[in-house]
Amino acid sequence: MSYARFAIYYLPPDGPLSEFGAKWLGWDVVTGREVPQFDVPGLHDITMTPRKYGFHGTLKPPFRLKEGQTPEALEAAVSDLAGVLSPAVCDGLKLTQLGRFLALTPFGTLDGLQRVAEACVRDLDGFRAPAGEAELARRRKAGLSTRQEALLAQWGYPYVFEEFQFHLTLSGRLPKDGMRGWIDTLQDRLPDLPTPFVMDQVALCGERQDGHFELIHRHTLTG
Repeated sequence: MSYARFAIYYLPPDGPLSEFGAKWLGWDVVTGREVPQFDVPGLHDITMTPRKYGFHGTLKPPFRLKEGQTPEALEAAVSDLAGVLSPAVCDGLKLTQLGRFLALTPFGTLDGLQRVAEACVRDLDGFRAPAGEAELARRRKAGLSTRQEALLAQWGYPYVFEEFQFHLTLSGRLPKDGMRGWIDTLQDRLPDLPTPFVMDQVALCGERQDGHFELIHRHTLTG
């Protein structure tokens, strides 16, 4: 399989939360296939943006492979990194409104999650091709702070390091008058959320030619 981009994600382990995420978004990132969504009016429309990525938490955002690097070398580097990173633990996950979006976010002490994400961004950056002007311009449309602009220039993404907020996306941008209804719909369908929340694996994922991401390999954190 030839991939246009790669990313390092957290993917929930096989179980109720993973199954819920695939059914909510209509795409199973683990198996790389479409799945029937919940029978909820409007669900297909509000999940169009996150669907192709699958149910995940971003650790290193999608990037194109730098010239001279290979997928095999990237895979080996992710494996090596996982071998020196210890698992991250916080109190749990909760349903959260992030601006006009809905997501699951962690709560409690988040230092461990931050540590894992920073290592993925920093230690694998030698594999990332520089962001093109079109991509930079698209990012800047969000109205970046001075610090976010500096992070974009250095790392190809403005929301890393101290600007990072780990989350598992559940929707695209929602209308203000529909937010409460979607929160209620999610609360009715979410499985029991993990308490504590343990991140003991990272996942190397690839963007297929059809634009959808799929799992390449999970790597257990054993440091």
